[in-house]
Amino acid sequence: MSGEFDRARQYSHRMFLYEVVIERPLSRVDALRANRPKRLPIVLSQDEVRRLFNELSGVHQMIARLMYGCGLRLLECMRLRVKDLEFDLGQIIVREGKGDKDRRTMLPQILREPLREHLTSVYSLHGVDLNAGFGAVYLPYAFARKDASAATDLEWQYVFPSSRLSVDPRTNIKRRHHLDENAVNRVFAKATERVKFTKRVTSHSLRHSFATHLLESGTDIRTIQELLGHADVETMIYTHVLSKGGRGVPSPLDQLG
Repeated sequence: MSGEFDRARQYSHRMFLYEVVIERPLSRVDALRANRPKRLPIVLSQDEVRRLFNELSGVHQMIARLMYGCGLRLLECMRLRVKDLEFDLGQIIVREGKGDKDRRTMLPQILREPLREHLTSVYSLHGVDLNAGFGAVYLPYAFARKDASAATDLEWQYVFPSSRLSVDPRTNIKRRHHLDENAVNRVFAKATERVKFTKRVTSHSLRHSFATHLLESGTDIRTIQELLGHADVETMIYTHVLSKGGRGVPSPLDQLG
C-alpha cells in the first residue's frame, strides 16, 4: 500500500513540474516515459494565404485575417470583447490565452477600418437585445462577482457574437454567446477544400503562418514568442519550416548548375 502511495506522490510532483514549471501538461500517466513524436506545423505561403482568403467572405474572412494578421488561436479570436480592440494603440489584448495568461499582439492597420465597420453591426445587435430585455453576456467569474451589471455594457460584448440567443448551461440564463468555433471551423474546412491544398490545412495553420512569415521578414524570435504567448523554446520550431526549406541551406544538386 505504501508503494502505491509513493508512486502517486511522485506522479503528483511530476504533474506539478510539467504543468506549472515547464508548462507542458501531461496527458496521461505514462507521458514521462513515452517520447511523443514532434510534428512540424503546416505553414501556408503568402500566395496560399491570399487564395484561402478569397474563398472566405464576410465575418469568416475577417476571422481568418485576424488569425493570420495577429497570430491568434481560433478560440482566442472568438472570445475577443469590444474592449480588447485598442485602435488608438494599434493592438489587441488577448485575455486568458493558453496557460490562462493575457498578452498583447498587433492590430494590423489594414483591418482597423473593416473592424470599426463590423463593430457598428455589433452595436446595433446589442441595442436590439437590450430592447428585448436581454443584452447581458457571460463575464469572467471574478469580475462577475465584482460588477455583475457590466454584463450589459457595450465594451464587454463579443466582437463576433452568435446570430442567435441561447441558454447558457452554466447559469440557465438566455443570452448571446460568441460564434461557435466548431461552426467556423466547418466553414474554414470547406474553403480549404475549394482551394485544393495538397497538405492538411486547418485554421491553426494561419497562426503557424503568422509566426513563420514574421521570422522570414527578420523579426527576432523573442518578439514572435511574446506575440504568440509561448512560454519557452516552443517558438523555435518555426525555424524548421522557413520557405527556403532545408533551414535555408541550398541543395548540392542546385549548385551543380
